[in-house]
Amino acid sequence: MKNKKPKILDKIYALEDFEYYAKKHLPKPVYGYVSGGAERNETLNGNFQDLSKYKFIPNILRDVSKRSIKTSIFGQEWDAPFGISPMGVSALAAYRGDLVLAESARNKNIPMMISGSSLIPMEDIIKLAPETWFQAYLPGEHDKVEGLVERVKNAGFKTLVLTVDVSVLAGRENNLRNGFSTPLRPSLKLLYNGMIRPKWSINTFLKTILLHGMPHFENFLAQRGEPVFSASVNRDFGKRSNLNWSHMKQIRDLWDGNLIVKGILNKDDAIKASSFGADAIIISNHGGRQLDSAISSIKALENIRPHIKDNCKLFIDSGFRRGTDVIKALSIGADFVFIGRPFLYAASIAGLQGVEHAINLLMDEIDRDIALIGINNLTELNKQLIYSY
Repeated sequence: MKNKKPKILDKIYALEDFEYYAKKHLPKPVYGYVSGGAERNETLNGNFQDLSKYKFIPNILRDVSKRSIKTSIFGQEWDAPFGISPMGVSALAAYRGDLVLAESARNKNIPMMISGSSLIPMEDIIKLAPETWFQAYLPGEHDKVEGLVERVKNAGFKTLVLTVDVSVLAGRENNLRNGFSTPLRPSLKLLYNGMIRPKWSINTFLKTILLHGMPHFENFLAQRGEPVFSASVNRDFGKRSNLNWSHMKQIRDLWDGNLIVKGILNKDDAIKASSFGADAIIISNHGGRQLDSAISSIKALENIRPHIKDNCKLFIDSGFRRGTDVIKALSIGADFVFIGRPFLYAASIAGLQGVEHAINLLMDEIDRDIALIGINNLTELNKQLIYSY
């Protein structure tokens, strides 16, 4: 028997609404970790501000009765032009969060990337959702790179995403102000924040501990990583400052599936990644969570698009919340768009049904918006439909 729809979903009409209710549901440290950016949040806020500077120039009196939002990537047809971005420690915000996101994506036929800092083993996730992509935080050590790539291959992944904008840990003092740290440190403040959010404490944290034991970072390396409360967690986080193009070449030689490079904002880096054999690039500023005052992803897309040929796909993430946001990126030249935080908020407050509701909302927006723009197919989108200031 199908689970009854959570009543809270009757109050949610757009992706932004999920954040309002997630903030009430999640303990302050966990919500702050998911929602926050680096330093003064300039990059985080800039993503939204720059998207608002693009406006549509619609066509009228066009027959749009046969429209479709289906999109093909890597020889596979997806039901929408967007997917779910990788998000670390998702299982702290939502019970078995990565599995919930992967299953929702599978059910709605959109791609989902599992984070290398997931708390659930990659093997469990791909068994549930075989089309899931794996996003790696690779160390700058050739033997460890080889070990992790081999594990990903053996698990059955067809698409590997190499994240390249995390050479050092970002300045996330917002996390510290909210009581979140890596590793997590037990404290009276953390205990208090859990006590005043009893639904999360019982249905996510305690349920996880009782049924699955202490969460570990499962997918950083070829072997299981440290527990979330371990003082040695930063040992695995911190050894990426010497990651360079030679590692990219090594990964391309080892990996015969789809290879994506995520975290590029510079056209010269995009050109180089393409020349090194990347099948796609994800233009991304990590949702404003790494370098503060970095260029917005949508502006970077405009800079990069003219320099990348069709043999390398251009994807984008960071700051997308509406169907109109997705359509703007596709019009400027993106082949696909990825979105993270809203889907995790949806999982946190309403599980599988929450994420599927979020996906449906965004699909409906895109379908409605292309009709109002006056096109039937996403391939008809182009810069002539966009005005920017």
